[in-house]
Amino acid sequence: MAIREEQAKHVAALAKLSFSEDELHQFTEQLGEIIDLVETLEEVDTTDVALTSNVNDEINVIREDQPLNGTDRNALMKNAPESENGFIKVPAILDEKESEA
Repeated sequence: MAIREEQAKHVAALAKLSFSEDELHQFTEQLGEIIDLVETLEEVDTTDVALTSNVNDEINVIREDQPLNGTDRNALMKNAPESENGFIKVPAILDEKESEA
């Protein structure tokens, strides 16, 4: 499927990308090739093909989750510049006037 540079510009704008004229021409060609590949894949008959969620038979060898005691809160609070009622105090990012609106 041929794709026009205007369409490639639109896709680039949606992705918040900007290209020079040479880059736009190359992007247009590459995008057209990708669309052609997808159209080719759509032609493949997969009627009798079983669904595959994983292509290899490897089993996860990561250890089992084991609950552990966390770090003592008082020890953690010693590293905080400011704390109040067991919580770390941080600067406000919204003032109260904005939150009421």
